[in-house]
Amino acid sequence: MKASTIAEREARGRAAREHSKRSSHRTVGELHRNPIELLKQSSEGRVERLVPLRYGRMSVSPFTFFRGTAIIQAHDLSRVPDTGLTMPICGDGHLMNFGGFATPERQLVFDLNDFDEVATGPFEWDLKRLTASLVVAARHMRLSRGAAENLVMTAVTEYRDRMTQYAQCGALELWYDRITFDRMAETALTPERRRIVRRGMEKAASRTHENLLEKMAEHDGDHWTIRDAPPALFHVLGANTLFTPEETEAFRGHNWRKMLERMWGEYLKTMSHDRRELLSHFTVQDIVFKVVGVGSVGTRCMVVLNVDHMGKPLFLQLKEARPSVVAQYYKSAPVKHEGERVVQGQRMLQAASDIFLGWANGPLGRHFYFRQLRDMKLSANIELFDTDLLEGYAKLCGWIMARAHAKASGQAIEVSAYIGRGDQFAESLAAYAASYADQVERDYDVFLKACRSGELEARTDEDMAADFRV
Repeated sequence: MKASTIAEREARGRAAREHSKRSSHRTVGELHRNPIELLKQSSEGRVERLVPLRYGRMSVSPFTFFRGTAIIQAHDLSRVPDTGLTMPICGDGHLMNFGGFATPERQLVFDLNDFDEVATGPFEWDLKRLTASLVVAARHMRLSRGAAENLVMTAVTEYRDRMTQYAQCGALELWYDRITFDRMAETALTPERRRIVRRGMEKAASRTHENLLEKMAEHDGDHWTIRDAPPALFHVLGANTLFTPEETEAFRGHNWRKMLERMWGEYLKTMSHDRRELLSHFTVQDIVFKVVGVGSVGTRCMVVLNVDHMGKPLFLQLKEARPSVVAQYYKSAPVKHEGERVVQGQRMLQAASDIFLGWANGPLGRHFYFRQLRDMKLSANIELFDTDLLEGYAKLCGWIMARAHAKASGQAIEVSAYIGRGDQFAESLAAYAASYADQVERDYDVFLKACRSGELEARTDEDMAADFRV
């Protein structure tokens, strides 16, 4: 097949404006839906006693509510025309799903770091999730309307400018491009901000497996056991379990060892030879259930502690992969394995991925993916950001998203041609993000009423932890 010329590809990008004008992105669309019904739908199949904790974490603010409602925004985005410029997208690229972590070469890079919703979709869905999150967060921090709009303009303008640069790059250049701390600091931060981030990096460098071992586990002379810390961490068959008797069935007797062995065998088949060799140096010590994040609360997530012959640890996370909300609302090719979808999507979108990524089938036909628990991870505490720092962060998010989309899709030329050089696209997204943030606040009020009336049960971490105190 003849490769398209650059001019033909630019023309394809501009042609997308015919059925999806850049100004059309301002609109949120006609939204006739019940947010509570969509939430209940996304809670189906989760660990029953953890669903109230999910709602409790979401009830803290409109921003935490937004983080837990990727399903609602995906539903809403499907109600307005899209560009048709489709590619692997993150699907949940809100501003808390970006961060720093170590590459296999131990270099700290900044990138997207949550891929549970990754799927093929229109590129602008990712930008709309990001820009809406910036406005919801800005309001939560009591920033002015103008400051919130400025954040969106900053992020989208950076996305546009980077996409223009990536449209000039060869395939290998794109593949090797990494946003390291030094590159990020030069472009997005003032010298004073660099000092703050460097302190954060020093802290991140201490977030290693060995450090985690001392905090999370105890040794009885020949074996390590992870300490329970309910509701966040517990043994499924222990005294502190939050599983119902029916839910523990797969773990009874020696079942959990057998189950893990079977999953481990499947997982190893998804790894390259050298990774399998590396993993052969470790033996399993313990497995616990871990409650993670906001939107993921109640999905099955296990932490496995392994140690090598020197007693050095490796914490692996086995996380349930459920169908992507993007795929529910955007027709894309059917997926054979949801864990494989997450892993392949992550490898495509990230500049450098965790070497332990893989997937396997769990009990009751559930799909899982494997990754390291945390390796020198650095995440933003936006509560502590001022306007300046938030603006630098918005710029960084726009850059990261452009790099991810350009690498994963090879369509930087088309996307860049669609957006053009002016501010029209950014202004449309600023208008969209403000309107959508209004909608999030209305949905949040409906959600709080449902919690107060007892239609939904919401419990805080403190509340649930108190159940375990004698």
